[in-house]
Amino acid sequence: MKLRSITKRFGALTALDHVDLDIEPGKTTVLLGPSGSGKSTLLRSINLLEKPDEGTLDFGGGPIEVSQRLSDQRIREIRRHSTMVFQQFNLFPHLTALQNVTLAPVKSRGMAKAEARERGIEALTRVGLAEKVGSYPSRLSGGQQQRVAIARALALSPDYLLFDEPTSALDPELAAEVIAVLSSLASEHRTLVVVTHSLQFARSVADRLVFLEEGKILFNGDPERFFNSEDERLKRFVSVVGSV
Repeated sequence: MKLRSITKRFGALTALDHVDLDIEPGKTTVLLGPSGSGKSTLLRSINLLEKPDEGTLDFGGGPIEVSQRLSDQRIREIRRHSTMVFQQFNLFPHLTALQNVTLAPVKSRGMAKAEARERGIEALTRVGLAEKVGSYPSRLSGGQQQRVAIARALALSPDYLLFDEPTSALDPELAAEVIAVLSSLASEHRTLVVVTHSLQFARSVADRLVFLEEGKILFNGDPERFFNSEDERLKRFVSVVGSV
């Protein structure tokens, strides 16, 4: 996937300033940066949850000019490429874990219920929740609820899995559960794009690190080069975030 000259403004604030980024298939790309740097806006631009004011997206079929008026069908086609996992789990409290996972494949993709159930059980097993298929969210820990959200994304078989600070609402022990699942998915060479403040995850799992500040990319490259950089801005960020 290629993003070119992606620009997003909120009034007088330029959240993204002509950002260029290639997302390599089968790799894990981690987006880092201080609060307000534009990393979540960039992530949400990939599936048009935030519609950029300028720029193009290319999923392999040629560049799509995102500033033009896109039909609802075209937006749905773009969103089929990726699935987002948010900070909050956004599970339906009246549905079981399995029902939460199978809802989107049936409703938005027209999948047969039997196939969706099979995929759902497989996805929940994949995230270590095979025994929780019939559990309601209120009976699950925060880490388990986030793993259900990941299973829900997996059940849609997207080209790109997008994670917006998936552990920020969890305490360290529960966050470790989710990070273990993400690490396992990365080892399978799925294409992940992850916004996180976890330098441990970034160092151990990322194939590529992208550091943003004030809507611009200041670093895009190998994790070891990032963590060993002599750039004062990067050193300060690692020192401050790493000590939290």
